[in-house]
Amino acid sequence: MTEGYVEEYKITAPAISTAGIYFFTTDSGVIYEVRFGRRQDNILHATIVFGVINDEYEGEEYTVTNRGELYRVMTTIVHVVKMFMAEHPKMITYEFTGLAKEDEPEDKLTARINLYKRYLPRIFEKDWKFDYSRGNTILVTRIK
Repeated sequence: MTEGYVEEYKITAPAISTAGIYFFTTDSGVIYEVRFGRRQDNILHATIVFGVINDEYEGEEYTVTNRGELYRVMTTIVHVVKMFMAEHPKMITYEFTGLAKEDEPEDKLTARINLYKRYLPRIFEKDWKFDYSRGNTILVTRIK
């Protein structure tokens, strides 16, 4: 492993690529689901949602686990999005929303959206543009 490199967790891709649901499990046993939802009004626009699905978190998929695995989790999500993009090369828009935690004011950028801002350039290269004007939602659109 090279210095500064963070290895992703083993990713379980959907058996059918159009399903758009991927899973991975961290070393501490936290199971994540990454879902790609298509907009009804534009099937080339995917909303990306990911979170914890372990029963111990009582269905609160956006929970903060604080297990020291953040960098590997985010690196894995980068790889999942790249896998989806390879399977769906005609997609033109991806949407990421950073929901506020209980203690965060709703009128400020969330810690999650700031984290996404740091990782999105690792996924999307020069032929994509970022729209940060929507508060806690980032739209990434292919430049034509």
